[in-house]
Amino acid sequence: MTENPKKEVRVRIAPSPTGSLHLGTARTALFNWLFARKHEGTFILRIEDTDLERSSQEHEKNIIEGLQWLGLNWDEGPINADSGADKREKHTGNYGPYRQSERLDIYEKYIKKLLQENKAYYCFCSKEELEEEREAMLSQGLPPKYSGRCRNNHEPDFSRPSVIRFRVPETEIIFHDLIRGKVKFDTRLIGDIVIAKDLRTPLYNLAVVIDDFEMKISHVIRGEDHISNTPKQILLQNALGIEEPIYAHLPLILSPDRSKLSKRYLETSIDDYRREGYLPETLINFLALLGWHSEEDREIFSLGELIKEFNLRRVQKGGAVFNLEKLDWLNGQYIMKLEPDKLAYRLENFVPRDWLKDKEFFTKVVEIEKARIKRLIDFPKLVGFFFELPDYPAKLLIWDKTSKENTLENLRLIFSLVENFAGAEGKIMALAESRGRGETLWPLRVAFSGQAASPGPFEIMKALGREESLKRIETATSKLESS
Repeated sequence: MTENPKKEVRVRIAPSPTGSLHLGTARTALFNWLFARKHEGTFILRIEDTDLERSSQEHEKNIIEGLQWLGLNWDEGPINADSGADKREKHTGNYGPYRQSERLDIYEKYIKKLLQENKAYYCFCSKEELEEEREAMLSQGLPPKYSGRCRNNHEPDFSRPSVIRFRVPETEIIFHDLIRGKVKFDTRLIGDIVIAKDLRTPLYNLAVVIDDFEMKISHVIRGEDHISNTPKQILLQNALGIEEPIYAHLPLILSPDRSKLSKRYLETSIDDYRREGYLPETLINFLALLGWHSEEDREIFSLGELIKEFNLRRVQKGGAVFNLEKLDWLNGQYIMKLEPDKLAYRLENFVPRDWLKDKEFFTKVVEIEKARIKRLIDFPKLVGFFFELPDYPAKLLIWDKTSKENTLENLRLIFSLVENFAGAEGKIMALAESRGRGETLWPLRVAFSGQAASPGPFEIMKALGREESLKRIETATSKLESS
């Protein structure tokens, strides 16, 4: 089976609002989105919120805002009443998501059909009885599964707690996965599965089958952790007489040592990465390379290039390694590509408000420092000295074994040169050649920045201007004189 579809491509991302949008779900969303864009198909967002106890509007909002921030807008759904637009077009983000909690009538119809056709039944077994069965099977070295003791129940008894189980036929399920090839399951190991709490509350495996059919989903692209659900869903599709979609299961995300990704990173939300100062285009590029690579093994892609290059045949079977150093490197690359004014705009939420009073100066600082920025959150620490000179020890001004007197003399000479600001750089460099580069330029850079590591003194001087530059040299001279 090839990736090239013969019918319209319709894919979906179906997160449960029981937690924030994290890396794994975002990557799955991206791969579905890229596949839809590549084949001019439809990308759908469906919120699986039938677990009312654990679902929350806060988590749903986080998921929606995270996808929108990444630029992964979906193509259909209920119209957003507050969007101010009447006409809806693809890729505009003017739709709300589908929600399972709003589709209960649809589920009831299918559950009744399975019960009427004797393909499902009410089960009244208590948790204690089920646990006893499980322990007994394990003690005999058997795979734990439901014994089927309620299989002959044909009528509901609403006076007793119950669930609805599906009669799992004993057979072999074979399907072709676009990433993993031929996959086989022996259903004798599964046992009759619970598919609903009641007529209007389906569990995951049934709800996803119904939704995918009703929404005409052509390809189900999801994480490898769902592969054990696939045979159950195919059995339900067969029982309901509906066509199964094409499956593709993405590799797990692993730590650099190829162990299971730690909770520290697995549970880090996309919103956390946003607050840390990673750019959305960085995360898109990084997520695309978690399990997929282009034919040329490139590292950096624009969104348009990703759409053009993306192909499920180049998704690997083995785990995808998460590398934080690579993420930081990528972010630095994308930061370097931004024009200073555009980067300045993105930095506005990461700096004190009073730094933005002089936008021209702020943009100059951004241009000077952008090569050193890996995350936007680091920017204030890197550039704080531009806005307020930190207190620093006088000895920091002295280069290597240069004497205090020599350093003072150099600073006084530099002060006189900076007074004639227009030609100061050339004259200071001439002084440095005659008196020593380190002895001359080191104390000047420290005088401007108050730090042992900073951009070059002339870059800083150009941003600070004549008056502030002279003031800082005077401060440095005073520190040395009183030390």
